[in-house]
Amino acid sequence: MTSIAFSLERFNTPTGIMLLATDAQGCLRSLDWEDYAHRMQKLLTRHYGDALKLHETDKVSPARRALLAYFDGNLRAIDALETATNGTNFQCRVWEALRRIPVAYTTTYRALAERIGHPAATRAVGMANGANPISIVVPCHRVIGSDSSLTGYGGGLERKRWLLAHEGAMPEVASK
Repeated sequence: MTSIAFSLERFNTPTGIMLLATDAQGCLRSLDWEDYAHRMQKLLTRHYGDALKLHETDKVSPARRALLAYFDGNLRAIDALETATNGTNFQCRVWEALRRIPVAYTTTYRALAERIGHPAATRAVGMANGANPISIVVPCHRVIGSDSSLTGYGGGLERKRWLLAHEGAMPEVASK
């Protein structure tokens, strides 16, 4: 079995210590908070199997620099980051749609399901959203309930609330 190796960085943010995994080409593979390291490892194992090895590094990647700029107020610093995931075709379609939600806007699971051409797949969209291995950059925090409530978030609702406030999220839902 061939092993897969990703570099792992730890760094402080206003929302806690983050864990960032990149591949040899610098593509962002995973981003989560240190207190959710178990969730991160579970998602990575689901996507890449037991052959995955994470190697901690002190080197600062372009992804880390972009995220630090995002936290410093340059909200578009993360827009051009290359990401790579190993999800199902459906999950990847949901994650691509998430990246098209503009900064300062939110959308609903239903609107996201409609946007990808599966209007009856609201729950499946929610499951794909929850399996997103790349927090913030693939902005699953911008998805809210149909009643405009803050619904579950892998990093916790307080972080979701903080991220939306940081981005100046508008109360209205993004159009399809």
